Amino acid sequence: MTEQIGRRVPRKEDRRLLAGHARFGADVQFPRMAHVRVVRSPVAHGTVSRIATEAARAQPGVIDVVTAEDLPADLRIPVRLHVEGTDPGERLQPVLASHTVRYVGEPLAVVAAEDAYLAEDAAELVELEIDELPARLDAGSGDDEVVADFGLGYGDVESAFAGAAHVARLEFSVQRHSGVPLEPRALTVDYVPATGGVEIFGATKVPGFNRRVLAQLLDVDESVIHLHAVDAGGGFGVRGEFYPEDFLVPWLARRLRRPVSWVEDRAEHLVAVNHSRQQRHRLEVAAAGDGTILGLRDDVWHDNGAYVRTHGVIVPELTLSMLPGPYRVPAYSGRVRVALTNKTPCGTYRAPGRFEGTAAREQLLDLVAAELGMDRVELRRRNLLTPGELPHTRAMHTLGTELVLDSGDYPRLLDRALDTVDELGWRELVARGRAQGRLLGLGLSLFLEKSGLGPHDTADVEITSTGRVRVHSGGTSLGQGIETVLAQIVADEFGVSVDRVDVVNGDTTLQPFGTGSWASRSTVVAGSAVRGAGRAVALRVRELGAEVLEAAPEDVELADGVVRVRGAATARALDLAEVWLAAQPGSPWLRDGEPAGLSARHRFAVDRMTYPYGAHVCVVEVDPGSGGVTVLRYLVAYEVGRAVNPALVEGQLRGGVAQGVGGALLEEFRYDESGQPQCTTFMDYLMPTASEVPAVEIVLCEDAPATTNPLGARGAGEGGLTGAGAAVASAVSDAIGRPAMTGLPLDPGSVLAALGTVTGPAAASADGIP
Repeated sequence: MTEQIGRRVPRKEDRRLLAGHARFGADVQFPRMAHVRVVRSPVAHGTVSRIATEAARAQPGVIDVVTAEDLPADLRIPVRLHVEGTDPGERLQPVLASHTVRYVGEPLAVVAAEDAYLAEDAAELVELEIDELPARLDAGSGDDEVVADFGLGYGDVESAFAGAAHVARLEFSVQRHSGVPLEPRALTVDYVPATGGVEIFGATKVPGFNRRVLAQLLDVDESVIHLHAVDAGGGFGVRGEFYPEDFLVPWLARRLRRPVSWVEDRAEHLVAVNHSRQQRHRLEVAAAGDGTILGLRDDVWHDNGAYVRTHGVIVPELTLSMLPGPYRVPAYSGRVRVALTNKTPCGTYRAPGRFEGTAAREQLLDLVAAELGMDRVELRRRNLLTPGELPHTRAMHTLGTELVLDSGDYPRLLDRALDTVDELGWRELVARGRAQGRLLGLGLSLFLEKSGLGPHDTADVEITSTGRVRVHSGGTSLGQGIETVLAQIVADEFGVSVDRVDVVNGDTTLQPFGTGSWASRSTVVAGSAVRGAGRAVALRVRELGAEVLEAAPEDVELADGVVRVRGAATARALDLAEVWLAAQPGSPWLRDGEPAGLSARHRFAVDRMTYPYGAHVCVVEVDPGSGGVTVLRYLVAYEVGRAVNPALVEGQLRGGVAQGVGGALLEEFRYDESGQPQCTTFMDYLMPTASEVPAVEIVLCEDAPATTNPLGARGAGEGGLTGAGAAVASAVSDAIGRPAMTGLPLDPGSVLAALGTVTGPAAASADGIP
C-alpha cells in the first residue's frame, strides 16, 4: 500500500457533504422540541428599568419566557485563554443582562415556544424599558475603560533608538471585522430524564472546555453532559466558543424537561458573535544607514468591545509577541492597552493578532525603504533571520509558552516566491500597465505564524470486528478536512487506505480529554496523538499476530492491512479482523491478565509551538476615478514543514486569501454616534465574492520540517490570511506612489484620499519590487 501521508487524498468528509448526508446542528430534531428566540438589547448602553414579559407569555404556543431574575445569580462566562498578569474583573460576559446593557445585541431575555415562528413573534412582544446612557465608541479617545495594560519585549530599546541613523514612524489602524461562516450558530439540546443531563448537538471548536464550563454553571457532573460531533459550515475562530446561548439552551432543556432548539439568524450573528481585529498602532523603527533594524517599538490600542469573553486578552498579546516577525530585531518593546467600548465583544478571528500586526509592521518596513531610498525586497532580505540563527529565542511568552522560533530558511522562501513571480511575468504585467497610464502596483509581505499549541491532546485508536481502524479524536470538524488528515496519519501505521479508517471528532463521551480544533493545532497536536495511539495498536497487532502465526514478533510485519511472516509471501497471513477476533475475551491467544481488545489511548504533549512562515505577493489595479481596488494576481509561498495532504493545505491557503482580501478592502463593522450597528445584513457588511478574489498561486514548501512534533508538520490554517492585508496595502501604496498606507480597509474613500497627493501614475521602476 502506498504511503498515505503526503498524498492528495480526496476529503473523506466530501462524500456526505456533497450527497446531502451531513448533519449540522439545526438538522437534529426531536419530538416535542421547543424553539428559542433571544431578546436582545436595542441600545448600546443603558440602565434596564423594566422587562415586561406578560404579553409574550400570554401568546398561544409560548412555553416560557426567561430573564436574568430566573437564573442563578451573577452567572458570568469564564476566560479560556489567560494572559499572565491580567484580570478582567467584573467585565466578564453575563449570560443575561440584568441592570445594565453594554452593546446592541446583548441578551436580555429568552422566549421558548412550540415553533420558531411563534417564538420570534412572542419575542417582539417583550417590552424593554432602558434609560440610555452615553456610548463609549473609540478606544484611546481619552475617556477609556482600560481592562488590561501590559507590555512585552526584550533588549535595550532606548540605546537602539539613541544610536540610530534613521527613525521611521507610522500610525496604522485596522478596522473591526470578523469571520462570517456560511452557517450561523445552531444548538439542539435533548434532556435526559434518567440523569438530569443533556445531549448537545451543534457545539464546535472546543467541546471539552464548553462541557466543563456548562457543568460548572449548571452545578452538575460533567459526565451527564454529552456533546456530540456535528458538521459545521465554517468556524474561523468566531464560532464554537462559549457564548450566552451555550448556557441558556441547555438550561432551558433541563428547566422544561424537553428538547430545545435555537438557530441564529444572520442579523443576530452580525451583532452577537465575536468581532475582532480593531486596533490602532503607533510604530517606530530604529535603523542603521544601510537599513539594518536596530530596534522596534509599538504602542497599541485594542478595542475589545463591551466585555471580556472566553479569549480574554490573548489577541493583543499575540499581536505584541509576534510583531517582530521573521526579522532580526535586536531590541523590541511593545505596549497594549485593551479598552472596553459599547460594541459587540471581541475574540479571535483566523490569524488573530497576526493579521493586524503583520499589516502594520510590513507597511512600516515599506516606509523605511522609501525614506532610505532602498528597494523593499533588499531591506527585508538584509533583516531576515538566517538558518544559522535558528532556533532563535525571544525573551517573551505567548499563549503560555516560551517564544522560540524553531527552524527554517526565511531567505530561501522569499527567493522561491520571487522566482515564481518572475516566471509568471508579473513584473512585466505591472510595467505594461503603467506604460498605458494605469495605476498598477506590486505588493509584498513576509510573515511569521504560530501553530501546534499544546499543551496536549489525546486520541484513541481501535480495530473493529470487521478489521476497520477507528479513531476518536479531540479535534473538531470545521470544514478543514481533519477527518481526512487524521485518517491518512493512522492509515500508514497499518498499511491501509484511508477508506479503511473511520474518524469521529468532537464527541465528549468517546473522547473526553480532547482540547478541540483552534490555533492551527489539529494536525500537529491531535495528529501526533493519533499517530502515537495508532503506533501502539499496530505494535499490539504484530505481537498478537505473531502468537497466532507461531512466529517471533521480530519476524512478522504489518503491511497492506495484514500480519504476515516477513519474507514468506506464500505463508499464511492474518487480516485485522482475524487479529481482532484473537484479542477477544476467551481467546486462547490471550494470556492470563492480558487486556482484551485492540485499542490504545495516547496523549501527546508539547511545551512550545512551531512557527510556520511565508510570503504574500499580489498585483492590484487602482481606479483613479472611483478609488476602487482590483486584485489581479495573488501568490502565497508557505513553509508547512510536512504536508500530510498538500491539496488540503492549498485549500486552506486559498480560503485564507479570500478572507484576507475581504479584510483588506471590504469588510468593516461600523457604528453610528449612539452605538447603533450599521452592518446587520450583507447589504452593508460587504464580503468578497468570486469576482473580487483572484486565482491564487501556491508555492508549497516542505524545506524545514518542524522539530516540535514527530510528523514534522507546521499548521496551515492561518497562513493564507496572515499576510494578506499587508500585501494588498503594499500593492496599493506602490500603485499610487505613496511610501505606505495608514490603515485598513482600503475602501474607495480612503484610497481617493490617498490619491489626493498623486497627479499621475506611479513612476517607480517595475524591475524589483519598488
